[in-house]
Amino acid sequence: MSANAVVSNNPLLQGSGLPPFRAIKPEHVVPAMTQLLGELDTELTNLEADVEPTWSGLVAPLENISERLIWSWGIINHLMGVQNSPELREAHQAVQPQVVNFINKLSQSQPIYNAFKTLRSSDGWNSLEPAQKRIVEAAIRDAELAGVGLEGEAKERFNAIQMELAELSTKFSNHVLDATKAFSITLTSKEEVDGLPPSLLSLAAQAARAEGTDNATPENGPWRITLDYPSYVPFMQHSTRRDLREKLYKAFISRAAAGELDNNPLIERILELRQEMAELLGYQTYAEISLASKMAPDVAAVEKLLEELRVASYDAAVQELEELKAFATDKGAKEGNDLQNWDISFWSERQREEKFAFTQEELRPYFPLPQVLDGLFGLVNRVFGVTVTPADGQAPLWHEDVRYFQIADETGNAVAYFYLDPYSRPAEKRGGAWMDVCVNRRQLEGATQLPVAYLTCNQTPPVDDKPSLMTFSEVETLFHEFGHGLQHMLTKVNYVGAAGINNVEWDAVELPSQFMENWCYDRPTLMGMAKHYKTGETLPEHYFQKLLAAKNYMSGSAMLRQLHFSFVDIELHHRYRPDGKESPKDVRLRIAKTTTVLPPLPEDSFLCAFGHIFAGGYAAGYYSYKWAEVLSADAFAAFEEAGLDNEQAIKATGKRYRNTILALGGSQHPMEVFQSFRGRQPSTTPLLTHNGLVPAA
Repeated sequence: MSANAVVSNNPLLQGSGLPPFRAIKPEHVVPAMTQLLGELDTELTNLEADVEPTWSGLVAPLENISERLIWSWGIINHLMGVQNSPELREAHQAVQPQVVNFINKLSQSQPIYNAFKTLRSSDGWNSLEPAQKRIVEAAIRDAELAGVGLEGEAKERFNAIQMELAELSTKFSNHVLDATKAFSITLTSKEEVDGLPPSLLSLAAQAARAEGTDNATPENGPWRITLDYPSYVPFMQHSTRRDLREKLYKAFISRAAAGELDNNPLIERILELRQEMAELLGYQTYAEISLASKMAPDVAAVEKLLEELRVASYDAAVQELEELKAFATDKGAKEGNDLQNWDISFWSERQREEKFAFTQEELRPYFPLPQVLDGLFGLVNRVFGVTVTPADGQAPLWHEDVRYFQIADETGNAVAYFYLDPYSRPAEKRGGAWMDVCVNRRQLEGATQLPVAYLTCNQTPPVDDKPSLMTFSEVETLFHEFGHGLQHMLTKVNYVGAAGINNVEWDAVELPSQFMENWCYDRPTLMGMAKHYKTGETLPEHYFQKLLAAKNYMSGSAMLRQLHFSFVDIELHHRYRPDGKESPKDVRLRIAKTTTVLPPLPEDSFLCAFGHIFAGGYAAGYYSYKWAEVLSADAFAAFEEAGLDNEQAIKATGKRYRNTILALGGSQHPMEVFQSFRGRQPSTTPLLTHNGLVPAA
């Protein structure tokens, strides 16, 4: 059999275009990646031997190498997130070391690094576009952060660290998934499910049926409650059984903290390795490495912003807890003056209902997924002038619930596509919501390769004969992920290295996503999509007013919670020392003294499930959410200043936003992009105003 026949038989070696999901099986992973890495290794060796320090002689061939790797490895990682299985995990684990090895070789290539530096100092430098210059600058910086300057033992050690960190982060993530899956409680009496909303009873009965109790019904049970968010969150908000809330809460906060799924030793090892890596590269701490490629200039700037927000939110959070205690006491709760962590969700939900007289559950019937999508697509058409239409049947899918869509510009030409995988599938799909790149925009000979995105959510699936009815926070999540998608899909940059979200500093990458959430409170947007799934009735006005009033309910506590995570993350990566007196948990408890108003329980092992910093890209970067939120609130303020009911002004501002923040991608520094949209430096005032923590001007 010829080599080409082998290639054509392995769907993971297609190398470009839409992934042929139906044909891909776990057994394809090892042969595909082994063959691909072998080919790419040869290409890299040939390029190194004959590299020209020009755009076409250096960057273009490198782009081809990295794009082929990203295409195949990206599909495998995508399936790890949405169709996880023991077979796929095993295959992923088998090839991950080879992939890391190759990435190290590529990023540490001395001939390539030297060629980039020669290009930067050559006569041809000035003829490059700003996007091209940014790509070259980033390549030089990334090579230095990847250890290109290391030699001999130091280089070997650095590579060994990279390898071990990749394994540890996969292991960390799998432990959290497995620990989340391993715990459930089955409730059998009506008394045990007192207070639970019908949507959760349906979901819990469905979960019991999935575990083999065929006769489980929403009315009579049994009901299986899990630590998966769509089950855990509503249970904590609505269960009147304090003992069961405590049991579930303690299980949730101690996930992956003991036994064979214990992430504590992994955390210590990860932090130790990151610190060693920083020292090898000549940095004092891992936080300094992290910030070298971010928008924030240094740790001091990050801590200054976080402290500014902490001061504005701490007293508000203290006040909120006191009000909650008084409310619970007033309602005759014995625990009123002594609220515990497992009481907060329950009593704040009761207080929210009374203050604003509605529940998240009451609103669900007004937010069926198809209508929410219509509203979202209507908004992007109104503000950015693009049209989203279904393109189902035009792309292979990994699950029957997945949808495929096209985005077209004002002239009707397709500019991008995206997949939407909306529902929770706890057995095979990791929790949370995310946007990921399927295909990058790039210029090929005579044609532009259009970008394709993956949008993944974890909302309640359709149950029985009802469509997927979303909570308002799930609506916000969908808008958030779509914001990321828009930056990937509406880019005008034709060089992969700076197209869409590529080469955008990490602490600016949440700007477009958080920006989109603001529109959920915009009357035409919300009222246009909030229609009862049975009657078609528009959301009553009093609900809209209550949503607006409830927007800043407990906003001091919510802000403080994010600041707590951010401070802990920076401290662990900047001042914590593996050989010091404090454990990572001690560090967290120390930080908690000024960033929580209800201290964590002794058994709280939140760090063991903090995948963002131990298994995601947020190490010494969790602050990015708040940093970007400052930018996104300020960006939305531009639309408020223009007048949200002034269609012409909205279109003009939307066009400016699309042509800067969405179109420029990573082709310019985010501060320049922001200033070209806003005409000035960002301010924290709009964020604090939107959160009700300072009065509106």
